[in-house]
Amino acid sequence: MQTETLRRQAKELKKAKEEAVAANDAKIMFLANITHELRTPLNILLSSTQLIKQYLSISDSIDKTKLKKQIDIQTQNCYRLLRLVNNLIDITKIDSSNFKLVYTKCNIVEVVEEITMSVVEYVKAKGISIIFDTDVEEKLIVCDLDAIERIVLNLLSNAVKFTPKGGMVFVNIKDFQNYVRIIVKDTGIGIHEDMLETIFERFKQVDNLLTRKSEGSGIGLSLVKALVEMHGGKIKVISKYQCGSEFIVDLPVGNVDCSEKYSSFDNSSIQNESNVIKKINIEFSDIYF
Repeated sequence: MQTETLRRQAKELKKAKEEAVAANDAKIMFLANITHELRTPLNILLSSTQLIKQYLSISDSIDKTKLKKQIDIQTQNCYRLLRLVNNLIDITKIDSSNFKLVYTKCNIVEVVEEITMSVVEYVKAKGISIIFDTDVEEKLIVCDLDAIERIVLNLLSNAVKFTPKGGMVFVNIKDFQNYVRIIVKDTGIGIHEDMLETIFERFKQVDNLLTRKSEGSGIGLSLVKALVEMHGGKIKVISKYQCGSEFIVDLPVGNVDCSEKYSSFDNSSIQNESNVIKKINIEFSDIYF
C-alpha cells in the first residue's frame, strides 16, 4: 500500500509539473502577443505621424485626401490601443472583484437588435451581411446594459474578423422562459475542434502569433465569458474548421418584478448614437478593411 501511495503521489506531482509548465508557456505566449499588440499600432501611429510631417514640409498646399487618410489610420490605431488597455484593466478588475455590474430592467430583444443594427453599415465595407431574427418581440430581463453591449459587440467583431467577403453573420434570440439565449453565428473559417476547449482561456489563443491572419490579443473572449458568468449565465461555442462558428450565450431573466430597483433601457448610453459609434470603433479597431 505504501508503494502504491508513492506511485500515486509521483503521478500527481508529474501531472502538476506538466500543468505548471503548460501554464507558464501559455503566459509567455500571451505576453509575446500583448507586446505585438502594443508595438504594431504604436509603429503605425509613428509612421503615419512621420508621413503627415513630410506632407507638411515638402509642399505649401496640403493634400486633404492624403492627410485625412493618415488621420483615419491614426484614429483607428488609437482605438485599438484603447481597446487593449480597456480589456486589460477590466480583466484585472474582475480578477480582484472590483468590477461591479449596474443592473437594469430592459427588453433584451430591443437591446440586442439595436446593437446589431448599429454595425450593419460598418461591416458593409468588408462585404459581409448581418441578419437579426428573434422568436419573441419582447423579453424583459435584469442585466448590466454596458456589459451586454460589450458582449454582443465583441462576438460580432469576432464573427466579422474571421468571416471572408461575401459571408454572413446571424444574430438570433430565443426565449426559454427563465432564461434568454443570444446566438451569434457566422459562415467564417471556424475553429479546429481541439481548440474549442481553450478558446475562452485567458492565456490561450486559437491562432498562433506567427501564423494568424487577424489581429487581436485574445483577451476579448475571456472577458466576454467573465461578463456572462457575472450575470449568472453561460457561454459556449459550436464550431468546425472551415464551417463557421456559433457562439451561444444563455442569460437568466432575473427578478424583473423588482422594477423599483432598476432604471429603464430608455436612459441607457446604448441609445446615444455617438457613444455607440465610438464603442463600435473601439471594438472593431483590430479589423482592417
